[in-house]
Amino acid sequence: MIIDSFKHNMAAHCESGTLTALLKHKGLEITEPMIFGMGSGLYFGYLSRTPNLNFPMFILRTKPGKLRKKVAKRLGIKFKSEKFRNPEKAEIDLDALIAKGIPVAVQVDLYYMEYIPEWERVHANIHFITIVGKEGDYYTVSDSYFPILTKLHKDNLRKARFAKGYLAPKGFMYYIEEIPKAIDEKKIIKRAIKETINNMIGVQPPFIGIRGMRMFGRKVIGWPKITRDVDHLSHEIMKINIFLEDQGTGGAGFRFMYATFLRQASQIFNSPELDGLSKKMMEIGDGWRKISYFAAKIGKNRDLGLEKLSELSKMILERADAEEQFYKELKIVVNKLN
Repeated sequence: MIIDSFKHNMAAHCESGTLTALLKHKGLEITEPMIFGMGSGLYFGYLSRTPNLNFPMFILRTKPGKLRKKVAKRLGIKFKSEKFRNPEKAEIDLDALIAKGIPVAVQVDLYYMEYIPEWERVHANIHFITIVGKEGDYYTVSDSYFPILTKLHKDNLRKARFAKGYLAPKGFMYYIEEIPKAIDEKKIIKRAIKETINNMIGVQPPFIGIRGMRMFGRKVIGWPKITRDVDHLSHEIMKINIFLEDQGTGGAGFRFMYATFLRQASQIFNSPELDGLSKKMMEIGDGWRKISYFAAKIGKNRDLGLEKLSELSKMILERADAEEQFYKELKIVVNKLN
C-alpha cells in the first residue's frame, strides 16, 4: 500500500524537510525555513582533531535530532520515537505503522539509498527519509533530496537503518501522534531567535559560535602541517565547499535558509527592521558562498600555498566579523518585537 494523502516535496535539508512534510501531512501548514528557525537550527562550531576525529571539521547546524526536539517542545507537538536492537522487530513495527496509514521518518546511512546515483553515495549516518508505503519487497520513500517518490528494497533499508559507525542510526524512527490546535508563533519565534543569538555571540566554549568561526579562520592556515600531502590537503580544502553548499544546507551553510526564516518572521510581526536583517543575512550568505567557491577553486587547482590559504583565512574572519555585528543588531531588534 501507499499513503496516497502524503504530499512529496523536495527540501533544502533532509531533517528539516522530513519534519516539515510530516507536519503538513498532519495538518499543520508551515514552511521548512520556519521549522529551521523555530528550532534554532543555525549554529557554528570548529572541532579540532581528536582521537575520534582524524581531521578538524566545522559544523553549521545543531546536532542531528535537536531540531526535532526543539520544535516538538516549542510547538507542543507529540512525537513517538524509537530505536531498535533487533532489525526484524524494527521492520515489523515500521510495516505496522505503514499499514495504519502513518508516514514514518527513519534515520539512515545515505550510502544504501539505491535510487541515488552510485557516484553520489557516501557513508553518512545522519540522513532522514520518510517511508510512505510498501509493496512486496520495496518501500515507497519520500526523500527531500529526490524529485519524486521512489522505491527502496527492504534489504537496503535494513542495512541503512542499522549501519555502524559515528552517529549510527540504531534503527531510529519517529512519527507524529498529535499536533496542537493553535501555536503562538510570535512567542516561539522570539524565543528561538534569542537562543540562536546566544549560541553565536553568548558565553560559549571558544570553538562555538563567532569564536569558533575565528578559530576556523586562524587554524586553516596551519592545515598543511596536519595533512599527509598536497592531495590530502586539497581534499580537505574542497570539503569546505561540500559542507557549505552540498550537504543539504540550502546554500551558504544554512545562512540563506535562516534569512528566509527572518523574512517570514518579519511578515508575522510586521517588522521592517527584521526584514532588513533578513536581507543582511542574505548578504552574509553571499560571503560564505564566495568562500565555498574559492575553496573549491584552490583545492581543485592544488593552489594551496601560504598566499591562498591566508586569503581564505581572511575571508572566513571577515564573515565572523559580519556575523558578530549581525547578531548584535538582531538582539536589539528581537527585544523590541511584540
